[in-house]
Parts: sequence; structure tokens; C-alpha cells
Amino acid sequence: MEIEGSSTKSSTPTSINTAELNGESGQWAPAAESMTTIIWKRFRRHPAAIVSTIVLLTLVLGVILVSFSPYDPEASDMANRLQSPTWQHPMGTDQLGRDLLTRVLYGGRISLAVAMMVVVITLLVGMPIGAVAGYFGGSIDNLLMRITDVALTLPTLLVLILLSAIMREIELPLFEKNSVVTIALVIGLLSWMTVSRLLRASYLSIRELEFVEAAQAMGASNIRIMSRHILPNALSPIIVQSTLALGYAIMLESGLSFLGFGIQPPTPSWGNLLSNAQQHMTRHPWLAIFPGLMIFVAVISINYIGDALRDALDPYKVL
Repeated sequence: MEIEGSSTKSSTPTSINTAELNGESGQWAPAAESMTTIIWKRFRRHPAAIVSTIVLLTLVLGVILVSFSPYDPEASDMANRLQSPTWQHPMGTDQLGRDLLTRVLYGGRISLAVAMMVVVITLLVGMPIGAVAGYFGGSIDNLLMRITDVALTLPTLLVLILLSAIMREIELPLFEKNSVVTIALVIGLLSWMTVSRLLRASYLSIRELEFVEAAQAMGASNIRIMSRHILPNALSPIIVQSTLALGYAIMLESGLSFLGFGIQPPTPSWGNLLSNAQQHMTRHPWLAIFPGLMIFVAVISINYIGDALRDALDPYKVL
């Protein structure tokens, strides 16, 4: 009896430890997944976003490698003007005999460069305003948000046209008539408000959490708390907004160039390629179809990626 009792006592702790380690099923629990793995699992649930990523990367690769094209994007070849698409010229030629595929890819380089610069300018202007307004609150918040509200009420396209016309006349190296920097700066100055409001909302909620109060109690400076403690937890909506702003900037740049206030010929961009195709659209529709198709493909791909990132970065979404 004593032997049976002693064996029972010695086996009990072993079974308890096994249950604690392995769970009720008796199997080892899987290791915790990293945040990157979780985001990727959520992102790949969107087939349209996966396809859009491949399409966008292919487009970016094309605009990078277009430098190896055998055709000059600005050199005229009147003997081959207005040719329909062929194996030699997959998108045909324009009214001056230039290969349209080469010009479309060069135009994509300009349009995508403008869009990326717009996003950078938007973040550089909008994030500090939103962070300061959300963290300090009070009168500072009221002042900065009223400025933001005024900027939101401006008619975007009309102000863009006015600013573009003014800045093109400024005689400075960075603000030449065909300067990508000029167009990006003009669009960026009127595109920062959404980023500012999003970041302000995030800062208003995060600044009340315990870890921020702990950092304040330990004597951390406001700049350190804003940049090292709050900002990393507020980046998810900014990342999503940045992808959507990329597509919006492509549309704005194309619209400005189409109206003649953006990138000027002979430098190609998707907008001025569409503008140059107006008088030939009925008899030579490929001149407008292919630049318009590039705008459509780029913008819709970026929007699908943005939608997938919004779900992937949502902290309340269940796997």
C-alpha cells in the first residue's frame, strides 16, 4: 500500500507539468508567429492584391529597363508616323513616328517618379502637423486643425493649375518648366491633409495609454515619446494612406499634364501623351488607348494593394 501511494504521488506532478506544457490535447503548442508573418498571411488572402503587386512590379521593372530600348523617345521618324501596332512597334507609333511603347514607358517613369515624390512631400508636411496636434491637443490642436480644414476646402484642381502656372515661371534651377520637382511640390502641397488628420486621430488615442504615461513618468522628452513610443504604433493607417495617395497623385499629375499645366512635351508623361492623342483619337485610337490603359492599370493595382494592406495591418482583424 505504501509503495502504491508513493508511486501515485510521484506521478501526479509529472502529469500536471505535461498538461501545462502541452495543453489538453497532449500536443506541443506552435511557436508564436511574428508580426510580419501575420501580415503576409492576411495580405495573401486577397488574390487581386497579389496579382496587382505582380503587375505593378512588372510595370516598375519596365520603366527602369526602358533605357535599353532601341528607340529614342524624342527622335522623330516621319517615314514611320502613325503606324498601327506591329511586332516591331507593339503599341504603334505617334504623329512624329516615335515608338509609342518606348514613350509610354518613359512617361511611366516620369509619372511614377512624380507620384512617389508627392507621397514623400505629403508625409513630410502632414505627419509633423498631425503628430503635434494629436499629442499636445488644446489650442495647438485647434489652430493646426483649422489650418487643415481651410486647406481641405480649397478646390484642388483649380489651385493646382494656378500654383503650377506660377511656379513654372520662377527662374530657379529646381523649378524649370518641365521639372518633375515642380509638379511634385505643387501636388504635395495640396495633398497632406488626410495624412495629418489620420495621424492626429491615432495620437489622440495612443497618448492616453499606460506605456505613454510610464514614459512621461520616467522623464522622457516629448519628442522622444512622439517619435519612439507613439509613432511606431500609429503607422498602420499612414502606410495604407500612402499607397492610396500614390494612385491619387498619378491621377492628379496626369490631369495636370493633360490640361497642359504639368510635364511639358517633348518630355513624355502619361497625361501629355493622352493630350497629344486628342486630335488623332478617331482614326488612330491606339495613341490614347495605351497611355490611358497604363494609368488605369497603375492606379487600380495600387488601390487593390492599399485595400489588402488595410486588412493586413488591422490590429483587430482575426486571422
